[in-house]
Amino acid sequence: MQRFLTLSFLLAALLSSCGSLGGDGELQKVRLPMGFIPNVQFAPFYVAVEKGYFAQAGFEIEFDYSFETNGVRLVGAGEVPFAVVSGEQVLLAREQGIPVVYVAAWFREFPITVVAKAGAGIETPADLAGKRIGLPELLGASYIGLRALLNEAGIAETEVTLDSIGFNQVDALATDQQQAVVGYFSNEPIQLRAQGFDVVEIRVADYISLASNGLITSETAIRDDPEMVRRFIEAFLKGLQDTITNPEAAYTISMAFVEGLPAGDPIQSEVLTASIAFWRTATPGRSDPQAWENTHALLLDMGMLTAPLDLTAAYTNEFVP
Repeated sequence: MQRFLTLSFLLAALLSSCGSLGGDGELQKVRLPMGFIPNVQFAPFYVAVEKGYFAQAGFEIEFDYSFETNGVRLVGAGEVPFAVVSGEQVLLAREQGIPVVYVAAWFREFPITVVAKAGAGIETPADLAGKRIGLPELLGASYIGLRALLNEAGIAETEVTLDSIGFNQVDALATDQQQAVVGYFSNEPIQLRAQGFDVVEIRVADYISLASNGLITSETAIRDDPEMVRRFIEAFLKGLQDTITNPEAAYTISMAFVEGLPAGDPIQSEVLTASIAFWRTATPGRSDPQAWENTHALLLDMGMLTAPLDLTAAYTNEFVP
């Protein structure tokens, strides 16, 4: 009898774990554009893969480390079901008729910051006038974040020199190729300080609340397979919660996904710790309507949107537990 009960429980558990698979029992292969190079900042996704949360939800994940603008295009074209992007990219895409929808928030604040060496006379947005500023590309969250700061100070883009330098912000500022660089608050400033540089940050979130990084999908996916969207988000949020709860374990897991990530590296550990501080929220996954209103108004004011959009179609909280 005991053996029968044990086998019954095992069978029930197996059926439960496979309940999200397709009819043939195979996982759905998902190429996930990340918008950045392999990095410990993506620990929640790595944890969700390593702990089987995505597999239990029916997905096999392949990480794609191309620019976030590529992710928007691929999702809009139906070539991939999901991507990690910043909120403003959704609005810019929808104006162009690209049917993407933001379905789960990740960062609770817009994570972009401008970094300069202390003593360079760059401490506020107004100080950026006339400066040479390096950023990964003249698109994406870094560019929008910088434009938001310039807009705050009443500075036109023509009043600064912008250089597209890829993900080389740390070296570019350290060697004085740039007077300031744009990056993530949890990455470039930490690396520069670790190299002994005294740096100053101008954080976008200190001046305006904008829709931040999260997951997008397509209108087609929401219409045709809302359960798939829900399963994917729930798997991600499990990985996020585990990372917040046990960052040391999440760091160790990340080593298998980030080539060359040293065990217990103090700099990269600080990167993860700083990131977690901006992931932790009482409502994980939920979008802030006011941040979307601010982002919409900013893009209109900057002339990057030519007409108002229907924000209710641009983001949703319906898939967040």
